[in-house]
Amino acid sequence: MTDNRVSPPFIADEKEMLDAWLDFHRGTLALKCEGLTVEQLRVHSASPSSLSLLGLLRHMAHVERVWFRQILAGEDIPRLYDKDLRPEADFDEIDTASAEEAYAIWEAEIEIARKISAGAPLDAVGRRQRHGQDVSHRWIMVHMIEEYARHNGHADLLRERIDGAVGE
Repeated sequence: MTDNRVSPPFIADEKEMLDAWLDFHRGTLALKCEGLTVEQLRVHSASPSSLSLLGLLRHMAHVERVWFRQILAGEDIPRLYDKDLRPEADFDEIDTASAEEAYAIWEAEIEIARKISAGAPLDAVGRRQRHGQDVSHRWIMVHMIEEYARHNGHADLLRERIDGAVGE
């Protein structure tokens, strides 16, 4: 695995720090998936869980879309993978899912999220509420770092199970 991640700075303003940590965690997920076949990306963690690296890519594309596009920017767009009908579709429906498509969607959602984030101050309140609550851009950034960090722990264990590769 080639680690091309940029380490977050030790000293920076809040926005630069949050952007750097979020990008670092995005890069970590990419690193955990690097060099694997589609069959390896589909390997499940342990029964009865449907957790897989391919499912994590699809899930994180969905999460990027919801928090940045739907909540922060207020875009009226559908959820990915018909999650309104099947809440776990990003994880459960991977047997025929395309890895190339999952990567492309995830990368596209990241680029859109970066543009939305760049244009909003951290104190900006999302144009849509989440569970009846207003949500700040700052909260979304911290939540996204937490979301990636948690799932990167899963990805680390999955990758070790698949081919023995370990590392942060």
